[in-house]
Amino acid sequence: MFAVSAPDNQSPTPESVDAMTQAALGELDAVSDAPAAEDWRVSYLGRRGQLTMLLRGLSGLDPDLRRAVGARANQAKSTLEEALARRTRELAQAALEASGRLDVTLPGRPVIAGRLHPTTQIVREICSAFMAMGFSVVEGPEVELDHYNFEMLNIPAGHPARDMWNSLWIDYRNEQGQQPMLLRTHTSPMQARVMEAQEPPVRVIVPGKCYRYEATDATHEWHFYQIEGLAVAEGITFADLKGTLYEFARRVFGDDRQIRFRCDYFPFVEPGVDMSISNFRDPTTGQRPINRDEDWIEIMGAGMVHPKVLAGVGYDPQRYTGFAFGMGPERIGMLKYGIDDIRHFYSNDVRFLRQF
Repeated sequence: MFAVSAPDNQSPTPESVDAMTQAALGELDAVSDAPAAEDWRVSYLGRRGQLTMLLRGLSGLDPDLRRAVGARANQAKSTLEEALARRTRELAQAALEASGRLDVTLPGRPVIAGRLHPTTQIVREICSAFMAMGFSVVEGPEVELDHYNFEMLNIPAGHPARDMWNSLWIDYRNEQGQQPMLLRTHTSPMQARVMEAQEPPVRVIVPGKCYRYEATDATHEWHFYQIEGLAVAEGITFADLKGTLYEFARRVFGDDRQIRFRCDYFPFVEPGVDMSISNFRDPTTGQRPINRDEDWIEIMGAGMVHPKVLAGVGYDPQRYTGFAFGMGPERIGMLKYGIDDIRHFYSNDVRFLRQF
């Protein structure tokens, strides 16, 4: 502890202030820990410390001496405060080194910044490509009515096409009785929901998660994302579908990619096609960007909206036409980045995620 000296009857002088300052600095050098440094501060710079009491007593001095002593005392206060701050840092550093818990010579640990999941990245990239062409983004429920998931898409009960979707059914009853519900198998139900809610023209894309009761392997997951697209208006033709999807492929895969359409069957479009992109070889390395020994890689299904689907939502199929398409963003990501197993997207393996 440092004793606080009471002011004596002798008037302070600049010399006595200097002497007190030197004594205080000498005592501060001998301080060995943080509590002792605090005691020193209270002894000299506290509310009743020696320097504080000296400053309070300046009013009793004659003007010339008051000015001289006051200037010297203010200088002493600055000197002691700086010395205390410096000594406090030295003591903290010494305590840290003595603890042995931290090697202060090592660089600090880097703060790892978070990033978007690769599925989220590719979903946003696909949505951005279509938004640039005038499409709006809408979302719908993941727990869906059979009415929208199948019946409104020209897939009535008992239709063999239902076997294409291995469904996860939900037992649900409301006030009107049992309504067949399921975890949606695709985002296509939003075709009917959107058309029921608005008159043409319609131009939307629907990203969202889907569920199917099936075994998983390198190219199949029981839960996955899908992006559905729909455009309905007067005078839309298959040429509009081809042009839109070609522009999408160019934006996502680059100008060097070619696309191919082949006939395919989907109950809610007629005619239906699958769309593939070229799997060319790099002219310098001879390697394929997508590591599969195929010239064409299928990426989505598409087609002209079936007239029964248009009629089912109250559109006149003699007046309006439209096209629809659906793709799996994870598969688009696999093709774009050469990922060989769709299960990587949901394995939470940091080694995989850090690449994105």
